[in-house]
Amino acid sequence: MSAYRTATAAAVALAAPLLLATWAAGPASAHGAPTSPVSRVAACSPEGGGLIRTAACRAAIAANGAPFTAWDNLRVAGVNGRDRSVIPDGKLCSGGLPAYKGLDLARADFPSTRLTPGAAFTLKYSSTIPHTGTFKLFLTKPGYSPTRPLKWSDLPEKPFATATDPALVDGAYRIAAKLPSDRTGRQMLFTIWQNSSTSDTYYSCSDVVFSGGSTASKPTGSTSSSKSTGSTSGGKSTKDTSGSTKLATSPPSRTPASPAADSPSPAVGSSAGETDTDDLSPAADSTSGGGPALPLVAGGAATALLLTAGIAVTLRRRR
Repeated sequence: MSAYRTATAAAVALAAPLLLATWAAGPASAHGAPTSPVSRVAACSPEGGGLIRTAACRAAIAANGAPFTAWDNLRVAGVNGRDRSVIPDGKLCSGGLPAYKGLDLARADFPSTRLTPGAAFTLKYSSTIPHTGTFKLFLTKPGYSPTRPLKWSDLPEKPFATATDPALVDGAYRIAAKLPSDRTGRQMLFTIWQNSSTSDTYYSCSDVVFSGGSTASKPTGSTSSSKSTGSTSGGKSTKDTSGSTKLATSPPSRTPASPAADSPSPAVGSSAGETDTDDLSPAADSTSGGGPALPLVAGGAATALLLTAGIAVTLRRRR
C-alpha cells in the first residue's frame, strides 16, 4: 500500500506541470487587430497571404528583423489613456514596441483599402477572446504625407468615431461609422483600443485610399461584407455598407460571414485563393503585459489527466 501511494503521488506530481501549463495558456490565447480596412500588421503577417509578398511588407519585415507572427499582440500595458505622452512620434504604428518597428516605415505602398469620402463603413477588428473597452478611430488630417513618419500632429485631437464594449461576433468586433467627407488620396486610419478588462491598449495603422487622389496602387484583390451595427461618435447605430478586405490565407476553420455588396476594395491584394480575414489565426502570448508567444497545447489537460489515471489504475492492479 505504501509503495502504491508513493507511486501515485509521483505520477500526480509529474502530470501537474502539464495541467498547469495548459490551464495557464488557455484563457488568453489571442487578442486582435483590424482586418478591414486591413492593418499593416495583419497584411504583413504570415497570415496575410499574398499581401506579405508586397515590397512594403518585405521591407517592414527586414527592418523588423523577424516576421510579424504575433499580428494580434501589438499592445502596450499601463497607458491608461495617456497615448500621446506614452507613444512617441514616428512610432505610432508600432506602439513604440521594438518587435513591431518595421510597421513605422514611411512608405506609400503598404497594402491599402479603398474608401469613399463621407460614406458609411464598418471597421472589422478580428479577435477571438472578448475584452471590454473603447475603440477610437482617427483619420489623418488633409495634407498628410505617407512618406513621412506618422506623428500625433497628423491626427485630429478627437476621433471621428468611437465604440465602447461592442460585441464579438463571428470572431470580430464591428464598429460602424461615417467617414469624414474632406479626405482624398492616401490616408492613415489609426485605431486605438483601450481595454477596460485588462491594462492593455492596442494600436494599429490601416493604410486607406480615398477617391480623388492619385496615390492608389493597382487593385488586384476583392472584398466582402456582412451587415452589422456599431457605435459612432454620436452614439447611433448604423448599417454596415462596407466590408472586410480579403487576404489570401489558408482555408478557414469555420464558415465566414455571408458576403454582401457595396464594399471597399483593396488597393493591393492577391489573385490567389482568398478567405475572410476574420479567420486569421492568432499568435499572441498568454499574458496581458507582452512577452514571447506561448502556443496552446491542444488537449494537454486531457492528456495529463489520462496519464495520471492510467498510472494509478495500473498500480492499483499490481497491489
